[in-house]
Amino acid sequence: MATITITDDNFEAEVLKSDKPVLVDFWAPWCGPCKMIGPVLEQISGERDDIVIAKMDIDENPETPTSFGVRSIPTMLIFKGGEAVATTMGAKPKAQLEQWINSAV
Repeated sequence: MATITITDDNFEAEVLKSDKPVLVDFWAPWCGPCKMIGPVLEQISGERDDIVIAKMDIDENPETPTSFGVRSIPTMLIFKGGEAVATTMGAKPKAQLEQWINSAV
């Protein structure tokens, strides 16, 4: 499964109402660590079907990150049943990200 792109407009339908847990990566094109973590999330997305990996450009979609208190990027939140259940910030190695995902899913 490939990563999906989330916007302020489709956030509720794609994330809050999803049947599966959703990891949302809040990022921006100018953010170096965001660019480092992007391929890792793509890889995880291709290997797992128990979680949806979504990306939200905070420059184009300011409302949602603000409502969840995102102040620095990359910030990743995992949503289950419409609730944010886990948060992590900064670029991390794949093994560490997978451990974080497994603890939340």
